[in-house]
Amino acid sequence: MITHAFTMQLKPGFAEEYKLRHDAIWPELQELLAESGIEEYYIYLHEQTGTLFAFQKLMAGHTTASLPEHPVVKKWWNYMADIMNTHPDHSPVENRLKEVFRLDTK
Repeated sequence: MITHAFTMQLKPGFAEEYKLRHDAIWPELQELLAESGIEEYYIYLHEQTGTLFAFQKLMAGHTTASLPEHPVVKKWWNYMADIMNTHPDHSPVENRLKEVFRLDTK
C-alpha cells in the first residue's frame, strides 16, 4: 500500500463550510476516486491555522496521476476554490509531505 500525504490551506473562516461540502461529497467524485485506486482518504484540520493535513492510501497500480484532467475533479476544484488556496486552474495548493518515520505494529 502506498501512502500519499500532503497539506492544503483553508481561507480564514471556512472550516465549517469545508466540512459541510465534504460531508456531501458528490457520489460521482467518490466513485472516481475509488476507481483511480484511492482506497482510503483522510483529511484533518488544524483549527488554529486552517491547515488541512491529508493522506491517501493508494492501491498498487493506482491511476491518480490522471485525476487532474477529469471533468468531475475540475468541477470539484471550481466548487472549492472560494474557500481554500488554489492555483490559477483552481487546483488546491498542495504541499507534499515526506515520510520520515513509520511504526508498523502488526
